[in-house]
Amino acid sequence: MSDKKKHNNAPANGDQPRFEGEVQNDPTMNLEEATTPASEVQDVERDDSEEAEVADMFKKLQETEKALADKSKDYLFLMADFDNYRKRTVKEKSDIIKNASERILKELLPIVDDFERGLEATKTETDGQQVRQGMELIYNKLVKLLENNGVKPIESTGAEFDADKHDAIATIPAPTDEHKGKVIDTTTKGYTLNDKVLRHAKVVVGEK
Repeated sequence: MSDKKKHNNAPANGDQPRFEGEVQNDPTMNLEEATTPASEVQDVERDDSEEAEVADMFKKLQETEKALADKSKDYLFLMADFDNYRKRTVKEKSDIIKNASERILKELLPIVDDFERGLEATKTETDGQQVRQGMELIYNKLVKLLENNGVKPIESTGAEFDADKHDAIATIPAPTDEHKGKVIDTTTKGYTLNDKVLRHAKVVVGEK
């Protein structure tokens, strides 16, 4: 090879020769970009995203805690109101029962007065019919008082035996076929209070 050809391959203006694969110096290239690996840049971006997500979650947690505290406060107020209502209802119920008993007892006092006057009259009364009439008046007044308060006698003698209303204390042979399974005699009257059995009637039942 001649010297002329060697001079033709040399770079012009005294520049150093460039070899394949060599990194060229670019004045516009950022030094940090040239030296920071791409994986580290991605890690920084990921960290920023995670911090934002954590901050958002923390904010939602604070809002949830505040809402829960408000609900707990409302629940405590509601429980306090319910407790006051319960106590008030119990007191009102107690007052109703007390006043009802007081009213009935007050209505009984005139009947007691009648009995006392009747007993006083029997000391000098010799006419048994007059005494009986006085007792009937007092009895009717007492029965009327019971009826006004929902107390009524249970139908028994001659009625079909009903275990829900009658208490059979004895059974006897039925005088006729019509008396079989029916109440033949009532030894103690039964009563209902507002259609609820207050006392069962004690009865004698004809055998079937």
